[in-house]
Amino acid sequence: MSIFVKRKIRDGDRQGLQQSAEREFKRQFFGLLLVIVTWSLAMGWLLALATNAHSATPPVEIGTVDVVPAQYQLGQELYLENCSTCHIALPPAVLPTQTWKNLLQDSQHYGAQLQPLVDPPRILVWKYLSTFSRVQRDDEETPYRLSNSRYFKALHPGVKLPRPVQLGSCVSCHPSATDYNFRRLTAEWK
Repeated sequence: MSIFVKRKIRDGDRQGLQQSAEREFKRQFFGLLLVIVTWSLAMGWLLALATNAHSATPPVEIGTVDVVPAQYQLGQELYLENCSTCHIALPPAVLPTQTWKNLLQDSQHYGAQLQPLVDPPRILVWKYLSTFSRVQRDDEETPYRLSNSRYFKALHPGVKLPRPVQLGSCVSCHPSATDYNFRRLTAEWK
């Protein structure tokens, strides 16, 4: 055999091997593509099922201003149990931390003599109030009235507040305030 013939056979073998490798690559590529498409369809289907199941349940309205993590929920419940029996319980964010601290320690409460909370309920209420209240600036006096609280004013920009601001006035704009829901507003404020 001549060298030319041997070389042609080797070139043919190379081409055959190359074509075989290309076919194998295409087969693996399309196999991988099929797996990805199948996986995507399956995940989309599962996500659609999960979304439909989730949307079938009515949304839970968050009544408080902040979502309260589990470790503070008992403190919030105790706060509401002790404070909303005589008046609307305020969200902790409307007064600074120092105000809440002083109110918890003082048995004189806006002209009424109260039985002070004792530990451990007092500690739980304090953790809730201190976590969700605001810091007081060094140059400001501790406000005990809503109308003196810069946080209350900041949360009500442009709102003409009655004078004096009283806890019962909250209901005029927040009809569910007695249920500790300050997110629901009357139609005029939406």
